[in-house]
Amino acid sequence: MKASIYIATSVDGFIARTDGSLDWMPQFGASGEDYGYHSFMESVDALVMGRKTYDKILSFGVNWPYTKPVVVLSSRPIDIPDELNGKVVPMGGSMPEVVQGMIQRGYEHVYVDGAATIQTFLNFGLVDQIIVTVIPVLIGTGIPLFGPVSEDIRLELVSQASWPSGLTQNTYRVVSSDS
Repeated sequence: MKASIYIATSVDGFIARTDGSLDWMPQFGASGEDYGYHSFMESVDALVMGRKTYDKILSFGVNWPYTKPVVVLSSRPIDIPDELNGKVVPMGGSMPEVVQGMIQRGYEHVYVDGAATIQTFLNFGLVDQIIVTVIPVLIGTGIPLFGPVSEDIRLELVSQASWPSGLTQNTYRVVSSDS
């Protein structure tokens, strides 16, 4: 199973304010640019995120933004609104159990989202690709894009892009430690 990260960060490396707020990010699509998001989403079978990210998305009070299945990792029961039954799949257990559960569901390529989930997937060596879009703003403090890793994770730059809005994007392939 392939796992990819597609995420935006401030220039100073934060994905959200300390309280989880995203108010510093430009409105998605306001400039008419999609930053490769739609083609990326077409390439994945499902999203996997932690409970905090799931709860944050629900707090936006808008229509559910995903058409793909969303796996929510949590050790506690998750409240799933009726309109999301069949769209949200709660999973718990060890990482090998979670990965096996996603493979059994037929997921070949998953989009990993949320700070803690990204960190876990990285530390288990499960990430194949990282796409980072940098938004030209400094917010000073917040939730960092990456936290501690158990060992160095080597990356190979695959592509770079920039847009008139000032956003830049780097796509990396994770180089296996066997290479």
